[in-house]
Amino acid sequence: MKAPLPFCLALAVLVLGAGCVSSPKSRIAKNQAAFDAYPADVQAALRKGEVKISFTPEQVRIALGAPDRVLTRTGTDGQSEIWVYRDANPRFGLGFGIGICGGSSSVGGGVGVGTGGAEFADEHMRVIFTAGRVSAVEQSAK
Repeated sequence: MKAPLPFCLALAVLVLGAGCVSSPKSRIAKNQAAFDAYPADVQAALRKGEVKISFTPEQVRIALGAPDRVLTRTGTDGQSEIWVYRDANPRFGLGFGIGICGGSSSVGGGVGVGTGGAEFADEHMRVIFTAGRVSAVEQSAK
C-alpha cells in the first residue's frame, strides 16, 4: 500500500524541522569567546536557556536563539523592541471522512492533514528591550 502524499509531506516537514532546532549548548559553542567573557551568573542562565533583566540582545540570542518575530513599540517612555518566540513543537492535525451519496451505492472518502493554527496561538514568550537591554520578559501561562 502506498503512503498518501500529504502524509509523506507532513513527515518530511517534521523530520527537516527537527534538525533546525538549536540548543543553548550549540549556540554557546558558536559564541564561545563572548560566552567566556560573561560573569558566572550570566553563563549559568545561558546554559539553562534563561533570560534575565538587563541581558543584551547577544545574550538573549545565545539563550533562546533568533526570535520568530521582531516588533517595535512606541510609547510615552520611548521606543522598545520586542522579540517574539513561538512554541517550537510541531502542530499537526489529521482528519478522515466518508460520505454516501443519496440513494445510490456511491461512497467517497477523504483524508486531510493540517498544520499550524491561529496567528499567535503558539506564541509563548516576548522579550522586551529598552535602550538595548532586556527590560521585561512576558511568558504565556502553561
